[in-house]
Amino acid sequence: MSHDQNFKNLICDYPRESISFFAAAEAQAVDAGARLLPIREEQLKERLGERFRELDVPLLVEWPDGRRAALLFVLEEETDAARFSIHRLAHYCLDLAELYATERVVPVVIFLRPGGFPTRLVLGSETRTYLDFHYIACALKQIPARDHLHSTNLVARLNLPNMAYAPQDKLLVYAQALRGLLELEPAPEKRLKYIDFIDIYADLDDNERQLYTRLYPQEVTAMTGFAQRFTEQGRDEGRQQGRDEGLQQGRDEGLQQGRDEGLQQGRDEGLQQGLQRGEARIVTALLRLRFGDLPAAYRERIETADADTLLRWSERVLTAAGLDEALAD
Repeated sequence: MSHDQNFKNLICDYPRESISFFAAAEAQAVDAGARLLPIREEQLKERLGERFRELDVPLLVEWPDGRRAALLFVLEEETDAARFSIHRLAHYCLDLAELYATERVVPVVIFLRPGGFPTRLVLGSETRTYLDFHYIACALKQIPARDHLHSTNLVARLNLPNMAYAPQDKLLVYAQALRGLLELEPAPEKRLKYIDFIDIYADLDDNERQLYTRLYPQEVTAMTGFAQRFTEQGRDEGRQQGRDEGLQQGRDEGLQQGRDEGLQQGRDEGLQQGLQRGEARIVTALLRLRFGDLPAAYRERIETADADTLLRWSERVLTAAGLDEALAD
């Protein structure tokens, strides 16, 4: 599992919400008129050369009046000082400042696991300090989840499982994270993407999943309703893709084999491919939500199943006692 990649995706998808949650002290300065632009890693490698240091997500914040500030986000899933280097972070901030001709750099480190970490780097002599470096430390395990159960910030809601909570609150935290996703993210593709994020960090076992299904039937029903709507959308998109690909393929193949034959073949293949892709993703997400991580053999069955079989399986998720029953032929 790549925690770095998970959080890189999160920050790039929701940069404004990320600043508001991970760097609350700086969020007020980033008003609605500011533009937030992720800085591509390839661009940094090209311009910094040997000085490039691979950290997570530098964000460039630009204002209409020409001010410009680079905000640096770094996920450190280990709190061992041997893994988190404050010296490396300071180097990177100086490189960014020089590269973008700005002195407005805000370093932020997101600590995923509990433990101690250095918060300040001071360089100098007995008579004078020459460098005094600080950064914003967001230690997720020190943040009470109960303070954010009803937050309107989607990044906060998605990170509820990463915060501090009592063992008996685990399912409540999980439910509130999923509710936040459904309430605050309208895009079906992103909902599907961040169901996985919540699922990974909640890390429910089989017994907890069964208990969740019994204690939170409304949430399960809401998620199933989303799944059905997403499946229908996948069918519609598949039909459209089939028409588009069929038309193009029909044009190309029609020159040699006949326009009608190529058009029909393209429509059929495009429709089937679009349906299969959309429904395979939703079946995988629903099964993971209900039963946890899927063994490779089950994932392969889902990826190779036809659209009608996938639809039939998706209808069994709520009532099946296990994976074998859900994916029965």
